Amino acid sequence: MFMTPVKNLVLAFMASLLVIAAPGALAQSTEGVAALVNDQPITTVDVRNRMRLIIASTGMTQIDPATLAQIQSQAIRGLVDENLQLQAAREYDIEVTDEEINQSIQDLADRNNTTIDAIVGDLERSGVDVSTLRHQLEAEIAWQVLVNGRYGSRIRISDQQIEMALERLAASASQPQFRIFEMFFEIPNVNAEEETVQRVIAVMDQLQRGAPFPDLARQYSDAPSAANGGDIGWIVASQLPPEVAAIIPQLMQQYSQSRGGAALSNPVRVPGGFTIIALVAARDGTTTLQFDLVQITVPASAVESGTNAALSTALAANPTCSEAEAAASRVPGAVVTPLGAIGADSLLPQVRDALTPLREGENTGVLQTAAGLQGLIVCERTITGPGVPSRDDLESQLRGQQLSLHSRRWLRDLRRDGTVEIRE
Repeated sequence: MFMTPVKNLVLAFMASLLVIAAPGALAQSTEGVAALVNDQPITTVDVRNRMRLIIASTGMTQIDPATLAQIQSQAIRGLVDENLQLQAAREYDIEVTDEEINQSIQDLADRNNTTIDAIVGDLERSGVDVSTLRHQLEAEIAWQVLVNGRYGSRIRISDQQIEMALERLAASASQPQFRIFEMFFEIPNVNAEEETVQRVIAVMDQLQRGAPFPDLARQYSDAPSAANGGDIGWIVASQLPPEVAAIIPQLMQQYSQSRGGAALSNPVRVPGGFTIIALVAARDGTTTLQFDLVQITVPASAVESGTNAALSTALAANPTCSEAEAAASRVPGAVVTPLGAIGADSLLPQVRDALTPLREGENTGVLQTAAGLQGLIVCERTITGPGVPSRDDLESQLRGQQLSLHSRRWLRDLRRDGTVEIRE
């Protein structure tokens, strides 16, 4: 449970405000304990170092007292969560090696097209001890191992879930795609909404002053995408929460007017908190639905009074592609033609509409076309195009979503069941 602080620590940092822009100048003062997490102390030195890291990594230049208060609040929040995570990891004898932390810093450098030496140099020039970054990464790694160990074996992604995900991709195959960055601000309990609102306001203020969205996302966002700077890649509107999808047309208008610059949303209330998104690029749909088909045709010249019923009966038995010849043999005049792989956009609207809801092994039933009576059997249904995930990729994404849900719930339980005291 959280105990109400008597006084905000920001008063202790106000003397440093004028010199934050000069790296290393969050001056030394009387040190003490800023918070206790299950009797484990977080010192004022820890808090100031984390504040320096947030300031350095987000590129903040204009820091007024209100902004400083929010940085302090975020620093304490992050340190409290990390201590809870590391305490839980120690209970399970999980240790993170220096090599693992070094690799995580290398990954961070790779994502930002820089080097470890450059990152360390930037931190030192900002007065940030590299141990502050290492502690943050240690907690991330330990928590990931812990959550995977506790929940990983329990998560089962069924073929049906993968098929449903593929169906959603198929339904949106020709829709415009958007490159989206996100920040999610969780409301951990009913009494924390005002605190969350203040976090959102502080971040919006920094965004409007020009702070990079990815840097703010890494420090403030509660979404799993925070590790990637909020980048969730190319998606279609239907993959977004309805509340967010509803503002895409407005963002597209802003994006068009900005001539390629990013369009930033206002905070959007979503279940569990608030979301801010940045639309950084847009493109026409680049994925296509593709079918591998076998066609049974009765030419118009061979159609008789009972042909329609005979073909309907043959198709109603749901013959597979390999059974098409046997099915057609029961229909006088029927001809079987393997069509191979055909993109949905290459089909006549009548045929495309009939095929779109079908899965492998299903058929269209009898279609009346200019060629006569036809039935199409789906041998295989795929989605092609740049960036289309494989079944393994989709399974990994679905698994990651479920692990993320378990992770947030477990951390919420640790906050609720632990004793966290914020000192003066």
